[in-house]
Amino acid sequence: MQGLLIKIYSMKKIVINGANGYVASNFINALLLGKKHKVVALARSNKKLSAEARVKTALVEMNEGKAVDFSNLEVHNYSLFEADFALSENELDTIFCGDIDYFHFAASLKFDIKSKEEIFGTNLQGVTNSVNTFQKYTSKDSRFFFVSTAYSCGRIEGTFKEQFYANAEIDAFRNYYEQSKRYAENVIKDYIDNKELNACILRLSQVVGNNKTGVTKTDYGIFDFSKRVQNLAKKYPGSVIRLKVDPDSTQNLIPIDTVVTYLMSAVQAKNVPEILNLIAKSSVKNADILKSLSKLLPLTLVPDMELKKDNMDALERIMAIGMSFTGAYIDTNISFDTTNIDSIVAEEISPVTAATIDRMLTYFLNSESRQESNGIKAAV
Repeated sequence: MQGLLIKIYSMKKIVINGANGYVASNFINALLLGKKHKVVALARSNKKLSAEARVKTALVEMNEGKAVDFSNLEVHNYSLFEADFALSENELDTIFCGDIDYFHFAASLKFDIKSKEEIFGTNLQGVTNSVNTFQKYTSKDSRFFFVSTAYSCGRIEGTFKEQFYANAEIDAFRNYYEQSKRYAENVIKDYIDNKELNACILRLSQVVGNNKTGVTKTDYGIFDFSKRVQNLAKKYPGSVIRLKVDPDSTQNLIPIDTVVTYLMSAVQAKNVPEILNLIAKSSVKNADILKSLSKLLPLTLVPDMELKKDNMDALERIMAIGMSFTGAYIDTNISFDTTNIDSIVAEEISPVTAATIDRMLTYFLNSESRQESNGIKAAV
């Protein structure tokens, strides 16, 4: 018994908020499988499930229903916006005792002007409350990791370096999500400069499925787009649909297994740079994504940057409306600096390619078809 207690207390403690999200769940899964870390997950309950049930359900799902060892997992129901996360003093002492690594995943992924208040509320007020709670209860050697986005670069020209950039007005960004993340990064900078916060910014590009297996459990980004295409293909098979997309522009798609490798490397590193661009070293052309969808579904997608709204047919108009978010990224070729992340990652990273993305799309679309035939709605 004494040996077990020594093992538990000698484990590095990782505290993760927004713990039932796609990236956070995969990170937690890797930490539990490694059996070298005590994981404290902070999540919200909903009308159907407790916080603990939500976190554990997400972990079981990503393991294809196989049993998961939860012995090193502790889950707390928290409120991101309330003082002390609305947790009791006993809970706070349990969560934050010792030197910890704290990962702030909680975020609003909305982007439209109607959701501006929610976006900035979650992505600014939420992170501020998170930092304040962290500094109030943790030791000075604890580390705060803020999960941002590589698209806080906005409409940058040239390489997006692993450094802080000044806040800017909305016309410097594609949407309010990008702008809110830039502002949040500078909130962290202020705490680093003026309040001795030991912190690191983790900038993620668009996260996709597993690069090795093709297993894809997210419906964000290109997968949300592919789901819309699939729905049209079922209703209008054989259609040819033109899209206002630059075929030679690219998407930076980072596989979830690569993300987990980067996150584990950050945990293991003794000294972590203030900013890490967690991006794929190679990007995938829009033409290759459209080619895969045209192969997998009974329709043909044709990229046409000269396409005008007045010349669109009914299906093309439907697709244009459905691309209100992805449409902002139809002509991107962003260059990212990776000097800092390269300095802490020893493991060789498999490149993402058109073939691996095709495998992910195949898995995702087949999963969508199975869920629909079984009357199951895909989890968000």
